[in-house]
Amino acid sequence: MATTKQKPEKIGDGDYLDFEQKVADIDRQIDELRRLSSVKGIDYSDEIRRLQQEQVLELRRVYSNLNAWQTVQIARHPKRPLLPDYLNLMVKDFRELHGDRCFGNDRAIVTGMGQIGREKVLVVGQNKGRGLKEKMACNFGCANPEGYRKALAKMKFAAKFGIPVVTLIDTPGAYPGIGAEERGQAQAIAINLFEMSRLPVPIICICIGEGGSGGALGIGVGDRLAMLEFAYYSVISPEGCAAILWRDGSEAPKAAEALKLTGKDLLKLKLIDEVVPEPLGGAHRNIHDTVYNVEQYIIRTLSVLKNIKTDILLENRYRKLMTIGRVAALPTGIGAIETPWAKDKSIPAKV
Repeated sequence: MATTKQKPEKIGDGDYLDFEQKVADIDRQIDELRRLSSVKGIDYSDEIRRLQQEQVLELRRVYSNLNAWQTVQIARHPKRPLLPDYLNLMVKDFRELHGDRCFGNDRAIVTGMGQIGREKVLVVGQNKGRGLKEKMACNFGCANPEGYRKALAKMKFAAKFGIPVVTLIDTPGAYPGIGAEERGQAQAIAINLFEMSRLPVPIICICIGEGGSGGALGIGVGDRLAMLEFAYYSVISPEGCAAILWRDGSEAPKAAEALKLTGKDLLKLKLIDEVVPEPLGGAHRNIHDTVYNVEQYIIRTLSVLKNIKTDILLENRYRKLMTIGRVAALPTGIGAIETPWAKDKSIPAKV
């Protein structure tokens, strides 16, 4: 992929978020000056340059002080790059693999072989679709059991030939319909968690947008887990959490803060390994640079993982998974509470 700097993506009037109103006003002023310049033949380049500098400062101010709910809104932005953008710009010679050999082909999860940098990889990604027709075909990124079974079957195929796996997570959650439950939704996700934990090839997982619930976990077990700067990763969506705790979906902003779902929070909790930076103003303003950042992270990480022996790779992955949620030991003495799970015990290498 070319590394030259690309122009920011064009943002339409209806694509500005609530906290970007000042940025929207500046954009309108710039567009009006450009229109007047072409109609009247007057040079407004100095004014346009001043407004562009003002816009950069405003974007830096806004995006350096985002709260959790604002991060969720950016992760759901309609112009945010989706799986097809990454496949087109990052993966060379991509060849899609279809079907789970059991029920059908779920379009919410796309699997295929390709090349990232100089490495041949299997790419497994969730596609939410762009446009109503495609969204409906992809079930808005909510996969059925056959999607997770397809993903696992292709991962086992890749492992047979020693090919690393790259997963791109972007889903509000697994599909909760009656048909999905009848076909074993929970079991399909659980089997993926188990099998991915012992797959004998490097696995890199990256959350590129929404990382909701078990739908994200179904392809989210690996040696490295990273997130884009304005993606979110959570056990439940903020709206779902608000509906359960407060019986009111309007409490979603409060739920988002409590869930600690942003990259910064999860990095502090050691639930993810790295936050991949996004261009100023979010991925939707510069798709090419966003994809390039993800590509470089994958190339850099693969160069490390591919040199680790398989038995050590699996042991490290197991230890990584087993230390999730571990807490520091409480003070000892009178009134202290014994927490046996917090003691630094050796963890068996074999599953």
